Amino acid sequence: MAEGATYAQERRGLILEALAADGRVAVTELAARFEVATETIRRDLDQLAEHGLLERVHGGAVPRREGAAEPDLESRRITNVTAKRRLALAAARLLPKDPQAAVLLDAGSTTGELLPHLAGRRGPLLTNAPAIAQGALVHTDLAVHVLPGRVRPTTEAAVGAATVDALRAVHPKIVFLGCNGLGPEGFTTPDPDEAAVKTAMVRCAKRRVVLADSSKFFATHLVTFAHLDEVDALVTDAAPPADLAALLAEAGVEVLVA
Repeated sequence: MAEGATYAQERRGLILEALAADGRVAVTELAARFEVATETIRRDLDQLAEHGLLERVHGGAVPRREGAAEPDLESRRITNVTAKRRLALAAARLLPKDPQAAVLLDAGSTTGELLPHLAGRRGPLLTNAPAIAQGALVHTDLAVHVLPGRVRPTTEAAVGAATVDALRAVHPKIVFLGCNGLGPEGFTTPDPDEAAVKTAMVRCAKRRVVLADSSKFFATHLVTFAHLDEVDALVTDAAPPADLAALLAEAGVEVLVA
């Protein structure tokens, strides 16, 4: 009998969570845990490796090496799904009480989890992610706006001069952003074009909120798109370490632990 696609996706997400917790996963142990054939687990690991989410080794897998290719959006959608939904639930409490207030959503799998929480809103929703715009159409009272630009295949985010220029002309009440790392250097991301768009989002919005799980703490990527004091709130899944917490407090960043 063919395996359900949804179950396979959930299993691969759980495999990544086990890898993050243990530092290594074994084919035989995973097969016993999920009650599937070892060949099924090998296919799972091979697919996750193709997406750059882990590195295959004899008998199992280990975390991907630093400097490996940036995971694509489809890979991110199956990674830490439960944690991302918790972050989105906590972040939704920061949505403006006025249902007509304009909301800006950055591209990303975590920010995309905010879509169910937009029910009942009637104002503009702006995003640089065609996939988020498409998902938002279920809320028929929303006025959905897709920012122009070139869509990056890796993250499916619109980037470039047209995107930045469009952001200069709008003034949303709040923006929800993702990041790849945060630390003393601020909030960072690997791609300069995406960094430029994120910076424009930070500058145009009245309130700036970053959603980032604890794996981003002290991770540093190529480009800083916002310094700590340019962000109003951080929504995360664990209390930051004391030294990072002190930096955030000094910068005036409100930390919400989901």
